[in-house]
Amino acid sequence: MNIKTIKEWIDNLSSSRKMILGFLSSTIIGSFVLMLPFALQEGETLNLLESLFIITSAICVTGLSVVDVSKVFTPAGQMVILIFIQLGGLGVMTFSSLIFVIAGKRMTYEDRVVLKDERNADDSEEISSFLKKIVYTVVFIESIGGILLTYIFMKELNFSFQKALFYGVFHSISAFCNAGFSLFTNGLEGFSQNIMLNLTISYLIILGGIGFAVITSFVTVIRKDINRFNLTSKLAILISIILTFGGTVLFLLMEYNNPSSIGDMGFLEKLTVSFFQSVTTRTAGFNTVPLANLESGTVFLFLILMFIGASPGSAGGGIKTTTIGVIAFYVIGVVKGRKQTELFNRRIGWEIINRAVSVLFLSILYISIITIIILTIESFDFEKVIFEVISAFATVGLTLGITPDLHWFSKVLIIITMFVGRLGPLTFALAIGESKKKEEYEYPKENILVG
Repeated sequence: MNIKTIKEWIDNLSSSRKMILGFLSSTIIGSFVLMLPFALQEGETLNLLESLFIITSAICVTGLSVVDVSKVFTPAGQMVILIFIQLGGLGVMTFSSLIFVIAGKRMTYEDRVVLKDERNADDSEEISSFLKKIVYTVVFIESIGGILLTYIFMKELNFSFQKALFYGVFHSISAFCNAGFSLFTNGLEGFSQNIMLNLTISYLIILGGIGFAVITSFVTVIRKDINRFNLTSKLAILISIILTFGGTVLFLLMEYNNPSSIGDMGFLEKLTVSFFQSVTTRTAGFNTVPLANLESGTVFLFLILMFIGASPGSAGGGIKTTTIGVIAFYVIGVVKGRKQTELFNRRIGWEIINRAVSVLFLSILYISIITIIILTIESFDFEKVIFEVISAFATVGLTLGITPDLHWFSKVLIIITMFVGRLGPLTFALAIGESKKKEEYEYPKENILVG
C-alpha cells in the first residue's frame, strides 16, 4: 500500500473515524517516545503498557497514572507529557489544523468538517479566525495561570525561578486542559489551605472546562458585538453554576466534621477546599485532600459530578453539562405536560433531545459493562472500581488508590475507557455503525406503554 493509497483511504473516512485515527496515531507515537532513555530518570524503566497508559491519560487529559510522574521521569520526560496534555486539550485535529494554517497550506473541506466536529464550532465561522481565537484564548489564560503559580511556588516552596517557572507552567497547562497531572507525589494536598493556589487552579479548571464556545461568546458579549449569549452558552453556564456551588455546599456539609479531610480546618479553609474539590471533581482530577478517607456519601457525589463533567467543546470529559441540561428540561416539560421542550424562551428540536438521550444511554451502558468486567478480574471493592471507571470515562483522573495495582487487562480497559471518554461514546458508536446509505422509508408507527 503506497502513500497515495493511504491518503485516499484516510480522505474517505468519516469525521468521527478521522478523529479516532488522529488520537490513536498520536498516542502510539507518544508511547514510544516516552520510553526513550532521555525521558526516564537513571535506574527507572517503563514498559510499553505503562507508557501507553500514561500517554493515553495525557492526550485524553485524564491524569490517571500507574507511576509517580514526579520521580520516574526527567524534566524532558515531563515535558513530553506536558506536550501531549496540551495536544489533548486543544484536540489533535485542532493542533494539526493550526500547523496547516501556519505553514500556509489550504485545508480540505473534509478536514474543516472534522475540526468543527472536534471543537463543536459554529459552522458559519472561518477556520483561520476560529483557530486564532483558540490560540489567543489558550495562551492568554495559561500565561496568567503560569505567572501566578510561579509566584506561589517561589514564595511557598522557595523554588528557584527556573524550577518555579517550570512547575508553574506545567500545572497551569495541566489545570486549563483539565488533565490533573501534578509534579508533586501527593498531588496538591500540601496546598489544601493555600487560598491563592486553590483559586488560581480553580480559575484555570473552570475556564478550561466551560468550553471555547462559551468563552468566545462571553468575549463577544463584552465587546458588544452581540447583546446576548447563545443558547449553548446560557445552558452550559447555568448547569455549571448549579453543579459547582451545589457540589461545594454538599461537600462542605458531608465532610464538615471528618478529621481525615476538612474536619480540623477553619471555616474559610473548609469552604475553600470544598469549592476546589467541587470544581476539580467534574473535570480536572486534582485533589487537595486524601480521597481514600472521604465519606461514602461524598464519594457518591463525586461519581455524579464526574459523570456529568465539563461543557461541550472544552478540554474536559463527561457526558457534558448541556447534555444533562437538555435532558433535565425535557423531563420538566414532560412532567408539566408540554408538547415541546422549552429553554430560555427557545424550543429545542427533537434531534438534539435524541442525541442527548443517546449519549446518556451509551455512557451508562459502557460504564456498566467495563465495571462488571473489571469486578470479575479484581478483588477491589465495588466503590473503588466504579470510581476508577467513571473517573477514566469522564477523563477526570481522580482515584481511590487502585490504579497502579490493577491487573494488566484492567489497565487496558481503563486505557480504552479514557480514549472513549475523551472522544465521546457517540463518536465511537457513529464510527462503528454509521452507513452512507440513507433511509428512504418509514415503518408504521405504533405506541408502547412505558412507565
